[in-house]
Amino acid sequence: MRVLVVEDDDQLRQQLVRAFEQAGYAVDATVDGKEAEFLGATETYDTVVLDLGLPGVGGLSVLRSWREAENDVPVLILTARGAWTERVEGIDAGADDYLPKPFRMEELLARVRALIRRASGHGAAELRCGPLVLDTRANRVTVDGAPVTLTAHEYRVLAYLMHHVGETVSRSELSEHVYAYDMDRDSNTIEVFVGRLRKKLGREIIKTERGLGYRLEAP
Repeated sequence: MRVLVVEDDDQLRQQLVRAFEQAGYAVDATVDGKEAEFLGATETYDTVVLDLGLPGVGGLSVLRSWREAENDVPVLILTARGAWTERVEGIDAGADDYLPKPFRMEELLARVRALIRRASGHGAAELRCGPLVLDTRANRVTVDGAPVTLTAHEYRVLAYLMHHVGETVSRSELSEHVYAYDMDRDSNTIEVFVGRLRKKLGREIIKTERGLGYRLEAP
């Protein structure tokens, strides 16, 4: 899963990037509203954490630009501004959630997990596909109750497939949600990750739709 962090405070931005990476996400980050607007328009994200008080182009302008372009990426707004009118303005501009500063990192991560789940039609924190369970709160994967150890890339591939159970997902789509902007993306490596997942989870769980991609379904 992939996140864009837009925050001009250097210390907070670094803390957010570190927290998301430790939670298993691929992360892009910027301090600039114009760059954020460009990234949101040209890259694919599972969610965006967007500060309102950006230099130059403000967060609300960035958000309105995305929504006018029918970009429906889930957006959580961060701001030090406490007025309820600004919270309303942000939500009316198209924000999906709102968290004032200061905040607990655990709460932000929980809200982001909820946004991503809702966007893919899931309500519970545990995603299930037959004997396979992915606990999004703890980044924990089990098969028939037995824990499975995954690398960061394997986990991202599996997490995206688990959020889209029953759907056929192409290799290029998976690569867009597994790698950050500055990473060398090779959709052929997705086949390698899928092969490793099949060895660890059972080959029958991840199906190959020839010429189309992969589909996760209960055996």
